[in-house]
Amino acid sequence: MSGAPFRVAPLEAAHDRTPFNSGSEPLDGYFQRQVTQDIRRRITACFVALTHEQRIAGYYTLASTSLLLSDLPAAIGKKLPRYPSVPAVRMGRLAVDQHFKGQGLGGALLADALDRAASAEIAAYAMMVDAKDESAASFYRHHGFIVLPDSPLTLFLPLATVHSRVGRIAPYDP
Repeated sequence: MSGAPFRVAPLEAAHDRTPFNSGSEPLDGYFQRQVTQDIRRRITACFVALTHEQRIAGYYTLASTSLLLSDLPAAIGKKLPRYPSVPAVRMGRLAVDQHFKGQGLGGALLADALDRAASAEIAAYAMMVDAKDESAASFYRHHGFIVLPDSPLTLFLPLATVHSRVGRIAPYDP
């Protein structure tokens, strides 16, 4: 990825989070005040997009979770083993600093998260997201995520489909 405008890396203590401003107080407040505690407690992992100057342009978090088989669309659930739930990875938060919006960074961070989840040595059936609003849900649907039938703001994407999609997810286009 040499020449790329951003490098995605795990959040480290040396990264300055204070100037980050996505325009969403819940996302910014979590990132500035809570995320390091969650990382220490092994509740979440946080990855940041860094500029060449080490400025944080965006971030996302990943954690383990499970999907109840009964929550999945019937056509998908019937193809899975009859366990009460299947393992999944939850993208808890995804945010882009306002200075970098409109550059495809959100899609690039989503692609990075999907690639990490699909490439992990610990198996997971899908990536889940809880969209904060209809606009966020639309973003995930645009990238192939499927809405859970009884929860329109909770979406998932089977990880088996990821490697065929990662190259098509909103690449950064300077």
